[in-house]
Amino acid sequence: MTTSRPTDAWAHLGLVEVGDRIRRRDLTSEQVTSEALSRVSRLDGHLNSFVVVLAEDAMQQAQAADREILSGVWRGPLHGVPVAVKDLLDIKGLPTGAGSLILRSTIAETDATVVRRLRSAGAVIIGKVHTTEAALLDYHPSLPQPRNPWSAEHWAGASSSGSGVATAAGLCYGAIGTDTGGSIRTPSAANGITGLKPTWGRVSRYGLFPMADSLDHIGPMARSAQDVAAMLQAIAGADSQDPTALLAPRDDYLGKIAKPIDGVVIGIDDAFALDGLDAEIARPVRDFCEVMIDLGAQIKSVKVPWDDEINDAGLAIMLAELAHTHADLFSAHASQYGPKAAVTIEIGRNIEVGSYIAATQRRAAFVGEMDRMFQDVDLLITPGLGIPVPSLADLEALASDVDAVRHTLYRFASPFNLSGLPTLSFPGGSDANRMPIGLQLVGGRLTEALLCRAGYAFQQVTSHHVRRPEIA
Repeated sequence: MTTSRPTDAWAHLGLVEVGDRIRRRDLTSEQVTSEALSRVSRLDGHLNSFVVVLAEDAMQQAQAADREILSGVWRGPLHGVPVAVKDLLDIKGLPTGAGSLILRSTIAETDATVVRRLRSAGAVIIGKVHTTEAALLDYHPSLPQPRNPWSAEHWAGASSSGSGVATAAGLCYGAIGTDTGGSIRTPSAANGITGLKPTWGRVSRYGLFPMADSLDHIGPMARSAQDVAAMLQAIAGADSQDPTALLAPRDDYLGKIAKPIDGVVIGIDDAFALDGLDAEIARPVRDFCEVMIDLGAQIKSVKVPWDDEINDAGLAIMLAELAHTHADLFSAHASQYGPKAAVTIEIGRNIEVGSYIAATQRRAAFVGEMDRMFQDVDLLITPGLGIPVPSLADLEALASDVDAVRHTLYRFASPFNLSGLPTLSFPGGSDANRMPIGLQLVGGRLTEALLCRAGYAFQQVTSHHVRRPEIA
């Protein structure tokens, strides 16, 4: 067996590529994991992406993976590959902090289903990564804030910011995120990586500290559509511990990824996706359409059934369910919440039952309208964010206006939590500050394989996803 000499260049390989090199014994998991941990030690003091680093345990996992592979046992493309897990998911023996002070002493007794499935796939879990407090927009003022590796002065997204930063910075090859109103997609856009929010229920939520149960999704974040397909292959599927997990069989997400996209119909609603946007955001959407036409896809005009009434309904459901999640904790420990989280929970506590019922009824109509739209197209293209990645100073000013936040940062995210439909977020360009610009594809129910195919096709002929931040 010949193995390569350790080098930082490994840090920026794709997950599938490094997994294949470990399988072929061109690299070992021990080498790759050691290098990942070394980068965490060197760089994360500035980036603040990790809550806890499981260095000793990770090296033991890596050595076990190498022994298995050497003996002829290969568990799949994640075998021996270092990944991270958002600190909303249980890892046995560790606290699930959820970005708060209150939960940091509560130790998980079992692994979340997603964590268990990552272990079964042979992935090396190197640690837990930060989230905003209660998976909202802001961090608890006493806890570190992850820094965007492209620019420490710019937003890193929310709430799976630790997942986005660690993956973009080459500290791991992929990470698990969660998404209630855009929490996989905004960090993917802001950090220049690829993220997949699956159909609601496609991935078990057992072992997740919830934000809003009926809107929460769990999904993979990595550097390419191929990599998130490999991760989804490992974590998707029915689960007896989560009755809301869908019973539909897993698709072959990775095996189908290279199928041509000839004849795939991609919808675009110019009013929804482009009106009022900065040219820097609109241009990559048009460029994407041109690339996909060249690859054999069709572009078709559609009308997304989204309006301010739906927007308000989605916010009411999210805040009411958030308040329900925190009902007991907030009653007992309100003073230990950060001020912005506390205000948000109080708003949710004051939503009347009648308003919540009206919002759920409007949601049901919207779900049906979206399903009908996807009778005419296979996918829908939108920007990732409604504005270029904001600086932290601009974000602070923006965050004081809830409507402005909804119509810019989350304009293209929240609708698809409300509908439960799957989305793929991926890099589509860069702005004048060289910050990433994200795109988003939306599919009908359980079309994750098609989303990955389309993203892979685009990434085979473009290079946005291989740009890397200039860090040591």
